[in-house]
Amino acid sequence: MAFELPDLPYAHDALASKGMSAETLEYHHDIHHKAYVDNANKLLIASEYEGMSLEDAITSTYQSGAVAQSGLFNNLSQLWNHNQFWEMMTPDTKAMPSELELALAESFGSVQKFKDEFAAAGAGQFGSGWAWLVKDTDGGLKITKTENGVNPLCFGQTALLGCDVWEHSYYIDFRNKRPAYLTNFLDNLVNWENVAGRM
Repeated sequence: MAFELPDLPYAHDALASKGMSAETLEYHHDIHHKAYVDNANKLLIASEYEGMSLEDAITSTYQSGAVAQSGLFNNLSQLWNHNQFWEMMTPDTKAMPSELELALAESFGSVQKFKDEFAAAGAGQFGSGWAWLVKDTDGGLKITKTENGVNPLCFGQTALLGCDVWEHSYYIDFRNKRPAYLTNFLDNLVNWENVAGRM
């Protein structure tokens, strides 16, 4: 069964007042994300991974070594990454759930320190990639960064929050100011209820 491009959970212009324009979403979701879906489906045909769940196909291609940097892994992982990314943002302004606030404070010292460390990870990722808040294999919270399409599934971690730091995710709205994009993402766009639900 072929994978499909999910609809955005909000209108293309729903995040515009919070710093992510309709033009960005049109390019990022409708063109970039769709290309990952289409390419993954083409590359899966008659492969040993055809028929697997998306998550199993990602971990299997990553663990296979030589295939890890192939078009198949990259397109599968970027398909999954973007599926999560849209759900991790919201046009609604809501307070961070108290259980998440407590967990971040216990793990990083404060919510602000978490934001600072997360933004630094994203800004420090050389080239294309992602910044992540994960629940690690030991149950603790950790900030990571990954190159290209690599994601927490590859390491047995649970993705709680991910921010795309490929240029296509921010260049229309922020040009080359990746740190400003990350700060805006954390302060204005994150769906903290979604993050808390993933814990």
